Amino acid sequence: MDKQAILQAAESYVKKELSTDSSGHDWWHIYRVRNTALTIARNENADLFICELAALLHDIADEKLNESEEAGLKKVQDWLIENKVEKPYIDHVIQIISTMSFKGGNRQPMETLEGKVVQDADRLDALGAVGIARTFAYAGSKGDLVYAPELKPRTSLTKESYRNGRSTAVNHFYEKLLKLKDLMNTEYAKTLADERHRFMELYLEQFFSEWEGEK
Repeated sequence: MDKQAILQAAESYVKKELSTDSSGHDWWHIYRVRNTALTIARNENADLFICELAALLHDIADEKLNESEEAGLKKVQDWLIENKVEKPYIDHVIQIISTMSFKGGNRQPMETLEGKVVQDADRLDALGAVGIARTFAYAGSKGDLVYAPELKPRTSLTKESYRNGRSTAVNHFYEKLLKLKDLMNTEYAKTLADERHRFMELYLEQFFSEWEGEK
């Protein structure tokens, strides 16, 4: 099994599939998650190949971009089989991708170190300056408002209401983003999350000051 050739093929495949996405799940999101996953993996002594391959393919299966979660996972599995990835690697990648999503507050623990690494990398891309930019891009793609004071953040979310309920870009900080710092798995990711979390808090302070015309 030629791991480097598989990774190159995966990169080309993902670029083709996600190049036109405007919801914040485009190729450049994958690029950042892949790079962050490799950085964390090196610091945590995780398997680099598994981490990189799962990071590259994780949004191919995203139910937001497919007719269902099952259809997305089958698409990834079919691609792995077609590209002659050995079964233990296929099983590991599918296990990571199928359990890593937030899904309205997912608390299902990742079973392997590599899963923890890729989940952390994906969640880190929802934090900080990039996370703020992606939040507004995603809200716009769904037709959500930037902010509406009468729409309060939802405190109890099911998977269905998280995906389909009405909200705003700013509410998303309270419904998801500000919770992510405490959900990091690895020590290295926790250090990165702390700084990005504080940046978002400062952003929201400035946002509400400007909203009320105080600054």
